[in-house]
Amino acid sequence: MAKKKQEKNRDTSGFKTLLKRASTEMLILLTLRKTPMYTYEMMNTLERLSGGYLAFNTLYIAIYRLRELGFIKETERVMSDDNRVRVYFSITENGQEYLENLVEEYKRFSEVIEVIMSAGEIEQGA
Repeated sequence: MAKKKQEKNRDTSGFKTLLKRASTEMLILLTLRKTPMYTYEMMNTLERLSGGYLAFNTLYIAIYRLRELGFIKETERVMSDDNRVRVYFSITENGQEYLENLVEEYKRFSEVIEVIMSAGEIEQGA
């Protein structure tokens, strides 16, 4: 029983899920910076670029939100060889500005975390 508790205390999958969820919009916009892509292509690109660390089951909720906010737009619909419609998205000018703000905030947040981590032991009641 103690071993199961130790294993549970080491399990960071919930934390990873929250980080992934919090950064999904930024990751989608980053993939669309250079070329329009369809959803499955974005998922594969993110998985490939992360060496398999980031795998997504779906991006549709984030894509719909980004589209609704005007940060991405549908640019083309293409019928694939297997008779599926591929909807290509591209980043808009507003999306580019939003991405720049997200990246800046991400960097600032990460830097603060690094400062705290490198400070060593956190003083209690300082």
